[in-house]
Amino acid sequence: MQALTSAVLAGFVLYAASWYFGVVEGNFALLLFLATIVTGVYWLAERYYFLPQRQNAAALLEATDIQRRQDLGKMGISQVDGNVEEAKSRILMQPWWLDWTAGLFPVIISVFFLRSFLVEPFKIPSGSMIPTLLVGDLILVNKFTYGLRLPVLNTKITEGTPPQRGDVMVFRYPPKPSLDYIKRVVGLPGDTVAYINKRLTINGQPIETNVLPEFFDDDVMRYFKQLEESLGGKKHRLLNDDQRPAFVPGADNFAGREGCLYSVEGVTCKVPQGHYFMMGDNRDNSLDSRYWGFVPERNIVGRAFFVWMNFGNPKRIGAFD
Repeated sequence: MQALTSAVLAGFVLYAASWYFGVVEGNFALLLFLATIVTGVYWLAERYYFLPQRQNAAALLEATDIQRRQDLGKMGISQVDGNVEEAKSRILMQPWWLDWTAGLFPVIISVFFLRSFLVEPFKIPSGSMIPTLLVGDLILVNKFTYGLRLPVLNTKITEGTPPQRGDVMVFRYPPKPSLDYIKRVVGLPGDTVAYINKRLTINGQPIETNVLPEFFDDDVMRYFKQLEESLGGKKHRLLNDDQRPAFVPGADNFAGREGCLYSVEGVTCKVPQGHYFMMGDNRDNSLDSRYWGFVPERNIVGRAFFVWMNFGNPKRIGAFD
């Protein structure tokens, strides 16, 4: 078992190292699922086979020691060498290969269920959601609001509440589903979304905006025009860059593009059923549905709702819309 366990642990380490150095495309959900299964098997084996064996061996040692002391006592020998309790402790001690498998199972299964069905942590890697979310924000994503999904397969098992306009949503990037993206829900299934001359219109109705003081981006050392926008009854801030044109350059040939009209003023799209139109709050610095298309319902991961830490700016901690 030691050799088998060493091989299993080495396999996990090799996969993690290959992922870290970019040799393979990692899948943390799959890795965590496999770790839960493997450690669970060891935990069951420990509880119902290995531990009883060690307990029986310890009980036999104790019974043998008692019998030995009784026999020696009949011979008039009262002082007997040997510490049976210390020997029993060594026998009952969990070997390293069970300590690193069965011993970790309670922790791993707790993380697995928490991450799969309640909340999942993410780190914001880019500035596409500035000013709502900054680079380095560590956020929590609600995994049950939009319906529970089976881990790894991402198959929906409960209905939940459909995404609403204005929600900040994490989803699997349609061109490469192994990547997680975060954007704001702008268009629902059946909506006609227009972003013309940097003004958002949904189903022919212009979205209300108010001018706010300019936003200073520390990363690029520049001020940007800042607006307040109301989507689905929720107000949020967004940025516009006056130095960037309104047209969308280099849009992909995505599924459903025939329902979009691109021009020098911007883009107008009809959102297909079962899909969502996503945009970043940093409107001129966001690769979103304008470029790569619509997010299918099956790609949804969850609703982002809370910044739990930003090590460069702890004041960022708190809920957001």
